[in-house]
Amino acid sequence: MSNTPHTLQEEFPADAERITALKGANAHFARLLEDYDAVNDKVHRAETRLEAVTEDVEQDLRRRRSSLKDEIARMLRAA
Repeated sequence: MSNTPHTLQEEFPADAERITALKGANAHFARLLEDYDAVNDKVHRAETRLEAVTEDVEQDLRRRRSSLKDEIARMLRAA
């Protein structure tokens, strides 16, 4: 498992099978997962100071991560 916090496995531990199935069946969902992972990695790099960003940029990244997570959760509930 990744050392990056807020991975989708941590956020949705009971939905691993549903995530895998939906990822294979729905290109939009698969893209959301990729986007979430990319933004989450950027947040982690900003929080650990591996990548220098302003506080505003860091907050924007957190908001984007939250928005992606919300959309993923909506799709999981609808599946």
